[in-house]
Amino acid sequence: MNSIIRNSVLGIAGLAFAGGVAAGPLTDAPASAVDTRPVAVAVQADKPAVDKGKLVPHGVQGGQSRIDLSDEQVASTKAIIAATKKAGMDERAAVVSIATALQESKLENLGHLGDRNDHDSQGLFQQRPSSGWGTVEQITDPEYSTTAFLKGLKQVDGWQDMPLTKAAQTVQVSAYPDHYAQWEQQAADLVAEHWNS
Repeated sequence: MNSIIRNSVLGIAGLAFAGGVAAGPLTDAPASAVDTRPVAVAVQADKPAVDKGKLVPHGVQGGQSRIDLSDEQVASTKAIIAATKKAGMDERAAVVSIATALQESKLENLGHLGDRNDHDSQGLFQQRPSSGWGTVEQITDPEYSTTAFLKGLKQVDGWQDMPLTKAAQTVQVSAYPDHYAQWEQQAADLVAEHWNS
């Protein structure tokens, strides 16, 4: 017990000494020696950080995948975030959207894939003109396709409280409903990085 008190007293004494050294020695210099002119200081206001608790409120589920992004894929990420903000939706909606686009297209704005695709799915979200998502021109426009996805997401009751993969699947109706979950962490990281950029 004595060593705890001794260490506490020494710690306080050390702080007092360090504070005195940092403040500088006391001198009897005349007041005129001190420059009292205001100094202009440039302060760069940092952008507020994204609340990471909002990004993945239920924790990631299952194994996670990650890919390196090209400039085109980063531009797609930023377009999804901009459309999400324009739609008045929050960071979590952006995470769901980006994870969905990562699964559907790896964030590449794909045109018709011909023989590699047996449907008419196109764009970031692989939306189909024949299913009423819009024209080819519309669904290959990142703002339009994101807005269309978000419109569908808004219609899912309680999507904010669902696991990401369930919310995405309810909108997308994919043949592989559980595959969206693997992109949640990378999507959250991208939103954290670009939401305020």
